[in-house]
Amino acid sequence: MSSQEKNLATGTKAEQAKIDGEFVPGVSAARNWITADGSSGFKAEPGRYHLYVGHFCPYCHRCVLTLSLKGLFHVISIDVCSFRRYDERGFEFAPEIPGCTEDTVNGKKFIGDIYGMVGINQRTIPVLWDKKTGTIVSNESSEIIRMLNCEFNEWAKESIDLYPPSLQKEIEEFNEWIYAEINIGVYKAGFAKSQEAYDSAVTVLFNALDRLEEVLAKRRFLCGNQLTEADIRLFPTLFRFDHAYYICFKCNKRMIRDYEHLSGYVRDVYQQMGVANASNMEHCTQGYFSNFGNKIIPIGPDFDFNEPTQRSEMK
Repeated sequence: MSSQEKNLATGTKAEQAKIDGEFVPGVSAARNWITADGSSGFKAEPGRYHLYVGHFCPYCHRCVLTLSLKGLFHVISIDVCSFRRYDERGFEFAPEIPGCTEDTVNGKKFIGDIYGMVGINQRTIPVLWDKKTGTIVSNESSEIIRMLNCEFNEWAKESIDLYPPSLQKEIEEFNEWIYAEINIGVYKAGFAKSQEAYDSAVTVLFNALDRLEEVLAKRRFLCGNQLTEADIRLFPTLFRFDHAYYICFKCNKRMIRDYEHLSGYVRDVYQQMGVANASNMEHCTQGYFSNFGNKIIPIGPDFDFNEPTQRSEMK
């Protein structure tokens, strides 16, 4: 977890609005930890834990990507909310929508009802649920993906390590500024309540994208030739950018496809084994546009995620 996210978790003023109308992200309420040895009170076990996600959500996308890359779908079960959101109860379980499921564990209709079972007044996803004790382990995506990567290796079908010791310092450095300037940056632009706040947010966002373009001109992935947690946290934002944030959040200075190296990077990550089947663009566009404005879903843009790249030759 980056220090930016630690500040949010501990309630410091690091993320309080400095500009009138600036968007301030919320704080995750459930912050327990699963450990391989069970020393935390939540022992890693196959079949014990359940993940509630929505394919439209970039923070859920991180979790599904990690499950897929590690080969853990047989260890941790998963239900998928629809992109339909109700203010008082949160996202709905709507199995009639392709790609969505019912709540197979608790039989609830809305994600808010899951929180209600443990007395938490939140409605966000993802939610990592403990079927053994009937409680929420965590609703903080950055910590969920770290647990999935590090604590369930006994049952993982794939040997990939997204947080290797030799790269941890560099991963944390990337996580720090990518979270503040890009992951949350698109929301700061989209939910700004003043022109000043929007101008500031969108400037920071595109400066950060320009910085990434320079990094990825020399590297295949953020930390070199190895896919890491930093990529898993960045990719969901870039995946949605042209199709959703460019229009819906007024991030329309440039598209990702206008960047030579960023666009190649997005395609390269998408083409890694396990990424495409964990990525649902239809749910992304439905999620952003069906909950805002006139609910009309834009037709484009054209972006072929399967277009071949030469990035595998980079170091």
